[in-house]
Amino acid sequence: MFDELWNTHRHRILLAVSDQTPRTEDEVIPECLALEEPDDDDRNGVKTELRNVHLPKLAEHGYIEWDAETQTIWRGPNFEEVAPLLRLVDDHRDELPKGWL
Repeated sequence: MFDELWNTHRHRILLAVSDQTPRTEDEVIPECLALEEPDDDDRNGVKTELRNVHLPKLAEHGYIEWDAETQTIWRGPNFEEVAPLLRLVDDHRDELPKGWL
């Protein structure tokens, strides 16, 4: 569970679907880039990374459901397992060392 939350992109994906579901990949990308100053290459790189690494990993654990064809993401059957820890980390974000999530 920590592995999913510790990665900034996966953490932001989970936060995005906790706030609103379903979401599209294009809606999640800006949230994944929030701490960066993205250019087009950054956006394309993040989209590739999301599709090839982060979304499949979260879907494999059941934290999200992801339809690659429609590029739609929503809460998965196991989302509630990670939700309390996700909220706890997000509620205490200001207390974490710089660079963490």
